[in-house]
Amino acid sequence: MFKPSFLLFLFSSFFLCSSAQTITGVWRGKINRQPTELKLVKKGDEILGVAYYYTGKNSYRRYSVKGHFDPETNEVIWWDEILIDEQKPRYTLQIGADPAAQLMVADFSCPGGEEMFLDGNSTPRDNNRATPASVHLVKQTSSQFPDEWDYIIDNYFVGANDPELIDIIARFGIAAKMPDEPRPLTASPVASSQPAPIAATDINIPLPTKAPNPTGITEQKFSARKNVLQTVIPITAETIELRFYDNAQVDGDSIALFLNGKMIFEHIRLTEQAYIIKLPANELAADNELVMVAENLGSIPPNTSFMVAMVGDKRYEARLFANEQSSALIRLIKSPH
Repeated sequence: MFKPSFLLFLFSSFFLCSSAQTITGVWRGKINRQPTELKLVKKGDEILGVAYYYTGKNSYRRYSVKGHFDPETNEVIWWDEILIDEQKPRYTLQIGADPAAQLMVADFSCPGGEEMFLDGNSTPRDNNRATPASVHLVKQTSSQFPDEWDYIIDNYFVGANDPELIDIIARFGIAAKMPDEPRPLTASPVASSQPAPIAATDINIPLPTKAPNPTGITEQKFSARKNVLQTVIPITAETIELRFYDNAQVDGDSIALFLNGKMIFEHIRLTEQAYIIKLPANELAADNELVMVAENLGSIPPNTSFMVAMVGDKRYEARLFANEQSSALIRLIKSPH
């Protein structure tokens, strides 16, 4: 028979592992063989924070990060969003495609009840075709790189977990580094004031085996432009429904959609009514690239689209930005659980 003290230990260990809030904190280890310190803060099912890829305390690249946490599976997805600081720089600060930026998929675990780990894989943020590299991070009690996120982490359970305060801190570090060109914003699965969609097109796609027009102008635009990640959607249901609206004033924006390098739709006119497509999860790969290409920029450049993704009972939103130099990339990632 188990002693009460042993049962209490098992219960405490389970609580630590299953409590979604413990994802908040400082993590240190390696991502893609690079020493890394990661600060994550949970806001609903969304996570925000900052990542330092470093060779020393005075030599690092600092990214803002965004992502999602699934409390049912303890799976964490996050990505390097914007390079906001670099000491001893080797790269030019940029908003566009960044070959050094990573996207991570990891499991949160605490097998001993005290130590907590994030273990998984990383791939280049804007390109999922590279060989995955490893992620191994261990939760820490303090940071090597003091910044504005420390206040949130240190006071998370005594008032600093306020969503508005977290958003203020997230914007604070980015604001001074942002160029005049607007960066699309993403949001986690929350309620929206966007009106219910009125389907302009409601299509359940049998995914194509080849592009229908492989030498057309739209394909040339797709090949010539850089893909820049806008958001990541975890696929945890049998179908993912995507709704595309014009993000602002209806001005004639037209887009094409490519899935894993193959065009699935073109000449989609964005309006205040939703253009709806449905993707069956069983026909998708484990990690998929959906790219929105601007066929034109409308009368009010750039081409922006408001996208709503419905995955089971979860709703994800993103404002997608595309122009003549770059296309909007959305990665659709299946949970391994």
